[in-house]
Amino acid sequence: MDTGSTADIVCIGVLTYDAIAVADQFPAPDSRQVARDVVFAGGGPAATAAVAAKRLGGSVAMIGTVGDDAEGELILSGLQAEGVDIRGVRIEPGVRSSASVVLVDAAQHTRAIVNRPATSPMIDDVAADILGRARWIHTDHMGWEPVRRYLQNVPSAQRPRLSVDGGNPIPDFDPAGVDLYVPTLEALRRQYGPAPTPDLLRRALDDGAGRVIATDGGHGCVGLEDGHLVRSPGHPAPIVSTLGAGDVFHGALVCALARGESPEHAMAYANVAAAMSCAAVDGRSAIPTDHDVRAALAPPTTPPVPEEARS
Repeated sequence: MDTGSTADIVCIGVLTYDAIAVADQFPAPDSRQVARDVVFAGGGPAATAAVAAKRLGGSVAMIGTVGDDAEGELILSGLQAEGVDIRGVRIEPGVRSSASVVLVDAAQHTRAIVNRPATSPMIDDVAADILGRARWIHTDHMGWEPVRRYLQNVPSAQRPRLSVDGGNPIPDFDPAGVDLYVPTLEALRRQYGPAPTPDLLRRALDDGAGRVIATDGGHGCVGLEDGHLVRSPGHPAPIVSTLGAGDVFHGALVCALARGESPEHAMAYANVAAAMSCAAVDGRSAIPTDHDVRAALAPPTTPPVPEEARS
C-alpha cells in the first residue's frame, strides 16, 4: 500500500491529551487552592518528540493508536496543526484515547501525573509502508515491542536507523541493534546498578547499542565518543514546567542527527531545545524553531571597535 508518506523521521508510541494545572505547591488531601494556570494540550513521549522534530525542521510522521472519542480528535488535530503526518495513527472504534491529569509544583519544578494508559501501537500495512520509507524510527516504551517485531522481518540493509527513548522502563529491553539508545542516567542505574557514568555507558554499548547518550535533567547529557566521555551541559533558561522536556530532547536529538550533525553538536542542540521548551506550562507550545536554537547556540559576537577608539 502506497501512503505517499516520505517522512525522514517516524515516531511510534504514546499519544495523550493532557489537563495540566500549575500550583504553588502540591495540595494536601482534601484541600483546595487556586491554580496559577490550567492548560489542555497534547502529550505523550513519542508524540511530543514528533512535534519537536517537526518544529525544528524535520520531515515527521507519527504511528500510534487513539480512540474514536473527543480526546482522540484533539490529539490528531494538534499533530495536524504542527504538520506531522498522521496517516499511520489508527482510530480504534470503542476505544478511549490516552489522557492524563498533570499537577505541576511551581516552587519545586516537579510534577505528578495520573494517566489513563494508551493502547499499544499497531503496525498495519499503512504504518509498515511509512516505516519502510523512513531514515530514522524513534520509539518510546509503548512503541518498542511493535517496532522490534517489525524490524525482525526487515533485511538489515533496508532497515532505518533506530532511536529508543529509554526514560520509561521497557520490560525485557535489549539494546542490541539499537542505533541510538537514550535513557536517563537513573534508568541506566536501574538497568546496570550503581557505577560511574562512563561504566554505565560502556555497559550499554557492550550490550549492543550503537550509540548511548544519557540525559541528566537540568545538568544536560553525557555520551561516549571514541571511548571518551562527552558531557554537554544543560542550557540555562526560564522554567515554568519541565513537562515534556525529555521528549523534546529526543525529538531534537534525532532531528539533528538525521540532518548529519555531529553527535556533540546534536547533544548541545537537543539540550537547548529541551530547555527552551520549559518556558510554558505544557510540553509543546514553547518548543523552539531551528532558528531559535541555532541563535541560542551561536557564540556571542564582539561589537566592532570604532576606528577612532583604536588610535
